[in-house]
Amino acid sequence: FRANPRLPSGWYRVDNLSYSSSGFDRGHMCPSGDRTVSVPANSSTFLMTNMVPQAPYNNQVTWAGLENYTRGLMSQGKELYVISGAYGEGGSAVSSGITNTIDNSRVTVPAKLWKVIVVLNNGSDDLNRVTTSTRVITIVLPNINTVNADWKTYRVSVDFLEQETGYDLLSNVPVNIQSIIEAQVDTL
Repeated sequence: FRANPRLPSGWYRVDNLSYSSSGFDRGHMCPSGDRTVSVPANSSTFLMTNMVPQAPYNNQVTWAGLENYTRGLMSQGKELYVISGAYGEGGSAVSSGITNTIDNSRVTVPAKLWKVIVVLNNGSDDLNRVTTSTRVITIVLPNINTVNADWKTYRVSVDFLEQETGYDLLSNVPVNIQSIIEAQVDTL
């Protein structure tokens, strides 16, 4: 775990000590286990710009369960596009309540963590293979230590996540397809 040396000069560089005694895990947005093709690819996942303060049970059980599930899809011949992030302020790693920041108020603790996973069969020309029947898994997890272990209980639509965050996700997908797949909540 290390600071990202490529941040612009003058920007605060979160480092390994930034999370010390906070009670929060350094939660990977892009997991180390998904970048094993080379040492540099895996090493890049340990830059602190890939981390958010995450409640330990959330990170080690619920979030990890979704990551393991997605790796299982890949072993079944699926190709995945994964977008992840966090929003809001205030998470709970311990029973003492909500924490808004760590590292002397220099790192915001998010209230929610989210992932959008577009599932395709392996192939080429991916964008043109996204159809109205393409599976899209979207979750929004509260950043609390008492989160449910089953990530499936936190499935929502992309439309819901976009309303919460203000982001326009899957914006390269044609609008007529987007309007259908972003409105659905995964049930598989």
